[in-house]
Amino acid sequence: MKKYAYFLRLGIAAIVFCLSVAVFTNAFYPLKIFNLQFMALLQRTFTDFSLTALILLSLVILATLLFGRFYCSLLCPLGIFQEFCGLVFRRKLKPQKHYFYKYLIAAVVLGLLIGGTAYILRFLDPYTISGSALNKTPLGLAVVAVIALLVLWKGRVFCADICPVGTVLGLLAKHAYNKVYIDSDKCVSCGLCSKKCPTGSIDFKNKYVDNETCVKCLRCLNACHFNSLHYGHQSLKKSEPAFDITRRNLLIGGAVLAFFAAATKGGIELSKVLSQKLKKVILPAGAETPEHFVNKCLNCNLCVVNCPMKIIKKADNNFPAIHLDYQDGFCDYNCHRCSEVCPSGAIKKLTLEQKQKTQIGVAVVNTDICVKCGLCVRECPKQIIKKEKGQYPIISDEECIGCGTCQNVCPVQAITVVAAQKQKLL
Repeated sequence: MKKYAYFLRLGIAAIVFCLSVAVFTNAFYPLKIFNLQFMALLQRTFTDFSLTALILLSLVILATLLFGRFYCSLLCPLGIFQEFCGLVFRRKLKPQKHYFYKYLIAAVVLGLLIGGTAYILRFLDPYTISGSALNKTPLGLAVVAVIALLVLWKGRVFCADICPVGTVLGLLAKHAYNKVYIDSDKCVSCGLCSKKCPTGSIDFKNKYVDNETCVKCLRCLNACHFNSLHYGHQSLKKSEPAFDITRRNLLIGGAVLAFFAAATKGGIELSKVLSQKLKKVILPAGAETPEHFVNKCLNCNLCVVNCPMKIIKKADNNFPAIHLDYQDGFCDYNCHRCSEVCPSGAIKKLTLEQKQKTQIGVAVVNTDICVKCGLCVRECPKQIIKKEKGQYPIISDEECIGCGTCQNVCPVQAITVVAAQKQKLL
């Protein structure tokens, strides 16, 4: 039965990974499974309160407290990718020593997030890394390549000792009701389970499984020939080390709090600096302000691949977040796809009617170039451009939403959309 459990879990992971690829390559968007991504939910809950996000986050936390870190082996696309890499490489692994620096990494990332910016989180969040890599951004591909090499060298060390999501979930999983544990009466200390463990969580000599770093891949259950490894509730915890408040633990705790406090303060300052770089670019409807958007966008690129007009562009050296570019297109008046797929709250959930009334910019006519052809008047989806015969078109600042249709149809490029510094509902 244990062998079947491993292969069942592996099969579910394979399906989720295929769905992940489908989502990030715009094949289709199934069941909105990425609304369950931990950091996106955390951000939507605490930095931009959402009741739906709070409920989903609570479910993820509750599931972790009940079953352990199955999130890392069932829902995380980067975690599943690492598992497949491990199956291909098939290296014999050794028990690993897990260092306290992972708590400092998590403290910095969460501190910056609470301080107001998710910018640094983009470089470590597994969900964001997955989206960036599948959308072929140089940074995403480079990070995934490094992680693949880490898998070849030391297994899933990223999950165990670097990933901030794994660190937070690990602290919960350490006290989970159901755990992987060793029956010391049956164990013969052969070490086979330890060699199969991708996170180095099994100390077969002391008959102990570190459930904080264990990602519940269940490979150890499948590998054991003596039925000494189990997953479930262990009533007797002889192998579990007692909690001990030592001087070392106090020092680590103090360092984590200090890093968190410093990062929170730094996040406030960093958010202001980043927002200055988006002052002049047009943002999707629902982004609200440059400061709100750049500091909440996880750069997952779901909006980029799902935009039917292909006007949403990836972050680059000039702009630290995705943005609209009307060079070769415009924002379709009857589309609000980016609002539907954004999981982090960077783009607010808007109905189509709300999107059609949200001013993201204002079109301006350059009368030095305009040839008075009237194409803009005919093509404007809101019909708010007025033109008398032989006169230049007049665009109402109070009614224009900045969709860019007029700019796109203008044959002499006499119309330019100027970004709104604060989006508003007309």
